[in-house]
Amino acid sequence: MRIVSGGVTDVGRVRANNEDCYCIVAPLNLFVLSDGMGGEAHGEVASALAVEVVVQHCLSSEEVGSSDGKPEWRENTKRLIDAVRRANHKIYESATLDPQQKGMGATLTAAWINDSVLSIAHVGDSRAYLLRSGNLQQLTSDHSLVAEQVRRGILTPAEADLSEMQSVLLRALGAQPDLEVEADEHTLFVRDVLLLCSDGLTRMVTEPEIAGILQAEPDPHKAAQELVELANERGGSDNITVVVVRTSSEAKGLFSWLRRGAHKFLNGNGSAGGN
Repeated sequence: MRIVSGGVTDVGRVRANNEDCYCIVAPLNLFVLSDGMGGEAHGEVASALAVEVVVQHCLSSEEVGSSDGKPEWRENTKRLIDAVRRANHKIYESATLDPQQKGMGATLTAAWINDSVLSIAHVGDSRAYLLRSGNLQQLTSDHSLVAEQVRRGILTPAEADLSEMQSVLLRALGAQPDLEVEADEHTLFVRDVLLLCSDGLTRMVTEPEIAGILQAEPDPHKAAQELVELANERGGSDNITVVVVRTSSEAKGLFSWLRRGAHKFLNGNGSAGGN
């Protein structure tokens, strides 16, 4: 399976600084996105720490700690859970030691692809989506007050979209010394599209609009750029970060190989044969 990706982050039209952070580690097919919180409490520090710790632990050969994940989950998934917990501890510790950073925190959504298996680890309200055959499915659950109220039937999704409590998170990196990490595994297929995004996108752009852009634009970076531009056109009330990952087949087929061989022969010799 061939994997191509692209990402874009933007400050938006209202905020003075960008507290979002993301990283694409193409050789590992690792994708990490974080939305910092805290404003003057250095939300941008929290998001950068979160991404850095997760990437470093996934790159390391250090032994994975205890995991609450399913026994059958792959090593990548367990390492991702462990990495997010380490990021939480790092942010909590940093905020405890530095009074100026007290109250800082971050969301985090990370995806790691190994063969055709997608590992997801998630905390907060940044989201992961999967587009398959024109259908956009949210892979993560928002750890927010309004999302919980929707799950319990207290609010409708429409009411939640208008709520002034959308920013209230029930779970975030750095808030507590210990953290429950949401994780899962999914099987990917050729032509699937994975999207990671901060809430600066999902508060401005509807899911049908997101699906339409992902379907229409095959280039991941251009698709990410179009989504960011649309969020800004709608007001850009928050920082916007988008990572798009697209899968395709590596198999070229015999006739494709023969065509490439014949093309190379013609270019190298000026003719297909004769004296």
